[in-house]
Amino acid sequence: MTTLYFAPGACSLAPHIVLEWIGAPYSAVKVGYGSPELLAVNPAGAVPTLIEDDGWLLTQAGAVLDYLAGKHPEADLAGGDSLREVAESHRWSSFFTGDLHPAFFPIFMPYRYTTGGEAERAQVVEAGHALVRKQLTILNNHLADKEWVLGRRSVIDAYAFPMIRWAIARVPGGLTDFPHVQALHDRLAADPAVQKVLADEAAA
Repeated sequence: MTTLYFAPGACSLAPHIVLEWIGAPYSAVKVGYGSPELLAVNPAGAVPTLIEDDGWLLTQAGAVLDYLAGKHPEADLAGGDSLREVAESHRWSSFFTGDLHPAFFPIFMPYRYTTGGEAERAQVVEAGHALVRKQLTILNNHLADKEWVLGRRSVIDAYAFPMIRWAIARVPGGLTDFPHVQALHDRLAADPAVQKVLADEAAA
């Protein structure tokens, strides 16, 4: 059975949702960042960490999502099989990994970006808000004529979900200026599998 190590609220929420969408048996294990339990299986101390029955281990959310989509083609979550459809999937996975996710780092961990005190850290957080809004603008414009990031529901939508939730919680104004991103959030939040995963993670 596939085992997913997750931390509530983290980007590991994305593969957790995908595993629920797939419907095959899996195990989800709650861990803390850098905890002994997590370090025992992943020396990087990060989530998501996915382990198969034979001990094979995979980390990094984008890679885990791509693997799950390929392992379970019957779930139709890859976004398409043509050369350009695969490229679009990789494009948006890279966007979330390399652009939107890192934009939150100054908000979550401002101490990484300044040696100053409280005032300087507040400036770092403010700069992070601007970075997030810049990336949300790109996503919002892309979603103007589509319900899902790749035009149909895929692992990429699951990848977007935790970051959209971070924006709602941590960026002033939330999604007020991003109605198409808000619509994607609401569509996902209404999904029974997503609701189950959120409830399971809250109760873990």
